[in-house]
Amino acid sequence: MSTNSKQTESQRSMASALIGAAFLMATSAIGPGFLTQSAVFTEQFGANFAFVILTSVILSLGAQLNIWRVISMSGLRGQDIANKVLPGLGYVVAFLVALGGLAFNVGNVGGAALGLNVLFGLDLKFGAIISALIAVGIFSSKEAGGIMDQFTKYLGLIMIALTLYVSAVTKPPVGEAITRMIAPTQISLLPIITLVGGTVGGYISFSGGHRLLDAGIMGADNLDKVNRSAINGMLIAGVMRILLFLAILGVVSTGATLDPANPPASAFQLGAGMIGYKFFGVVLWSAGITSVVGASYTSVSFLRTLFSNIERNVSKWIIGFITASTILFVTVGRPVTLLVLAGSLNGLILPLTLGTILVASQRKDIIGEYKHPTWLLIFGVLVTAITLYMGITSLSGMAALWK
Repeated sequence: MSTNSKQTESQRSMASALIGAAFLMATSAIGPGFLTQSAVFTEQFGANFAFVILTSVILSLGAQLNIWRVISMSGLRGQDIANKVLPGLGYVVAFLVALGGLAFNVGNVGGAALGLNVLFGLDLKFGAIISALIAVGIFSSKEAGGIMDQFTKYLGLIMIALTLYVSAVTKPPVGEAITRMIAPTQISLLPIITLVGGTVGGYISFSGGHRLLDAGIMGADNLDKVNRSAINGMLIAGVMRILLFLAILGVVSTGATLDPANPPASAFQLGAGMIGYKFFGVVLWSAGITSVVGASYTSVSFLRTLFSNIERNVSKWIIGFITASTILFVTVGRPVTLLVLAGSLNGLILPLTLGTILVASQRKDIIGEYKHPTWLLIFGVLVTAITLYMGITSLSGMAALWK
């Protein structure tokens, strides 16, 4: 192969990894919990939920940019950064992220099962096992990284396209939503912390950053590319959140009541009939299976450098993580409640992980000569403080939801 051909192939590989990292992050966020939270909170708050979405996107972007930049400049995974900030902290962070990832993944498996139930009427346990086997198949391949990039990209685009169709059919009050985005008549902390947690909390904000490290994309020369990938991930998740909100708002604004057993499915069916219901099945399964992939990959990536056995057998541990999540879902269940609470749990982890990243951004022994922008540091400190406050004050709300 000529030098030019090698360079072209390298550029294609890098471009694929950058796009893949953005979609891995976005589809990790666009999970079943994302769909369920949006339906539950849109029905509860109506057009005022637009303010929650705007606030969560702004806060999430501040977290995302800080985390991805420091990971890229240090060339280290989140747990290794934490251990350099404070010896032993990396183990604490890895444990919390993996535990939160497991809780999320139980809900992800459940969401994928619900999607197959909508599409084919399959029993939830059977649907969970089928979905888990597909995810296991990805990580059984020697080309798992590239397959994961393509898998999340195409399913992510399908989700956006189908939700766009339903949002057009339901004819939501867009003008009112825009007004309430800036001037809400009701504000609640629980949905904000839940959305932030579901978008960048726990393992999610690290998923794309760790994927770029695996692809060898790091350092000052690639900073602009890393920034674009991080922003693209947030844009993808943001577009999906807005389209989903509008689709459901168009339904609940007519006075319709959603089925508490599967709120977003009933919204799609009420808004677009049986075709909408089947479209939702595709969206829910896609959201579930891509999130299973993202949660399993990233959760194990937080453990691999801390334990030599995991480092030597990464794929086997990811497969084991998927298997454990599936067994927990089959035996525990409660997908709707668990999906909402998982977002709140990840939101509670975010202040610790983001705070650690911000400390690392000021340490030359971690990031070298890189100068972290002051505005981004301040932004990150504000996000950490706000999410910490919201997380503490939402504990009572989480307890009420579990009841």
